[in-house]
Amino acid sequence: MKILVIGGTGTIGKKVVAHFAKKHEVIVAARSAGDFQVDISQSDSIENLFKQTGKVDAIIGAAGEARWKPFADLTEEDYYVGLKSKLMGQVNLVRIGQHHLNTNGSITLTTGILADDPVVKTASAAMVNGGIHSFVKAASLELTNGIRLNVVSSGVVADAYEKYESYFPGHPPIPMDKMVLGYVRSVEGKVNGEIIRIYR
Repeated sequence: MKILVIGGTGTIGKKVVAHFAKKHEVIVAARSAGDFQVDISQSDSIENLFKQTGKVDAIIGAAGEARWKPFADLTEEDYYVGLKSKLMGQVNLVRIGQHHLNTNGSITLTTGILADDPVVKTASAAMVNGGIHSFVKAASLELTNGIRLNVVSSGVVADAYEKYESYFPGHPPIPMDKMVLGYVRSVEGKVNGEIIRIYR
């Protein structure tokens, strides 16, 4: 398969790329590195990416940001960061990307445990993750040409655990190889409209 990994230079993306590259052709896109550059908060940038890559068999989105702040300090603009980047950025990967997939292709998005088990300072990030989950369940009902849509939602991955441990007291770190299996299930399996949760 020809697999496009957007956010392929990040903590999660790097591991996903390394795994799929063993058996498939992998194209890496990121904001300032990789084979191609893309800013998922801009639809024009996503369109330009697909003009360069041509048709692919699978799209994996592992990019997007949201503000982490105490609820009392979050401004309207802070919320818009997550809405524009992580939420609409991934929605637009689906909206635009569906037209650049081969028959029976797949799209896999990325969220995290905050949608189901939020912690302090994550009102914005949790809202965005929950919105993506609902979007995937609804949009997957209407995709055509055999295209499947799923989202991988992981707990705090081991490679980022030191950075985020203080936010998630008592949460076990998720081994990177276990996290990667969520993407394998989505890309190489047949599931559709699934929130693939990897929390333990």
